[in-house]
Amino acid sequence: MKKMSLRARVLTGGVAAAALSAGTFGAMSATAAPAAAPAAPARTADASGHHLRTTSHLTVDAATRAAQAALKAAEKDGRHVTVAVVDRNGTPLVTLRGDGAGPQSYESAIRKGFTAVSWNAPTSELVKRLQSAPNLKDIPGTLFLGGGAPVAADGAPVAGIGVAGAPSGDLDEKYAQAGVASLGH
Repeated sequence: MKKMSLRARVLTGGVAAAALSAGTFGAMSATAAPAAAPAAPARTADASGHHLRTTSHLTVDAATRAAQAALKAAEKDGRHVTVAVVDRNGTPLVTLRGDGAGPQSYESAIRKGFTAVSWNAPTSELVKRLQSAPNLKDIPGTLFLGGGAPVAADGAPVAGIGVAGAPSGDLDEKYAQAGVASLGH
């Protein structure tokens, strides 16, 4: 091994010392605690009584049973459909794409379920409303075709079941209603 000159050793030692001191300073700076500010008193809001609203939601188990019932009804008729059960906010809880269901049926089923729960009405009824209010169809996420059925508890919508893929909206809705019926409504 080649011996380093005195000058190279001094420079190397200086660089190592600088790196060591910078690392020590950085570590001390990173762990140093800032001066503690006086803690503000904790504030809580009273959200009791008239400030809260209780809502009902369909369980995942019930949503799964409803989706399976709708899919089974379609399969019994030899139809290839997709079934979506959405919650009160239109968020999918369960989606079952039956064997052979078309690729467009997935999104259509979700949108039909969302439309049904949003207006607490079967989508076939909502299609009729388009004649007097054609701008309804412009609302994002909705689909005004037969095949969506609301699920209600005490008159309030808690979920929507959308079915898509059968040759007509009437058939899609028949299968969605089979899903609702499986819930005992």
